[in-house]
Amino acid sequence: MEWIVQLPILFFSIMVHEVSHGIVALRNGDDTAKRAGRITFNPLPHIDLFGTIILPVICLTSHLPLIGWAKPVPVDNSRIASPRWGLLRVALIGPLSNIALSLAAAVAFRLVAALPAFAPGFQRTVLDALMFCVSVNLFLAYFNLIPIHPLDGAKVLANLLPANLRQRYNRHARYGFLIIVALLAFGAIRVLVLAPAVATLAFYEKLGLIW
Repeated sequence: MEWIVQLPILFFSIMVHEVSHGIVALRNGDDTAKRAGRITFNPLPHIDLFGTIILPVICLTSHLPLIGWAKPVPVDNSRIASPRWGLLRVALIGPLSNIALSLAAAVAFRLVAALPAFAPGFQRTVLDALMFCVSVNLFLAYFNLIPIHPLDGAKVLANLLPANLRQRYNRHARYGFLIIVALLAFGAIRVLVLAPAVATLAFYEKLGLIW
């Protein structure tokens, strides 16, 4: 029954990710996400059939890290001030927001764990929920940094490449979902996502935030 706690945390984390994209796009001159009603914590506008529902279910049933994505926030490239670096900031803020949530949850874990024992069962539930929040946000951050479209990592890399290479690189976009499914099927996600997440968890543990 852990999923009753885990899925709301996952959905909230995904919403923070998408709202962050919209806010940074707005600050860089593009109000498309705002006009589309995507700068909101109402979950309905953010739901993507595969990324928000099917993929998390696959992860739960396959004992993979719980990962997913929401419907991409619409961005009008032509309205972004300083398009190359503006788009880079818009893409990068999603994973960075998840890392920030992970760190905040780790700090909250340390604070709750330091409190005098109160209703031990409830305190344990809160700590487990916070630990899940730490982990799932790291999974989301590193998953979204994989450089395959439609993930943020592809947009980050594309905007770092010279124009001629960027155009060639972006040709894989039409096959992006198939590539992601193949990575899941062959277990590459464990290396690309789980390994850096575990390393970050170990860093938090050295800081004394989690154990």
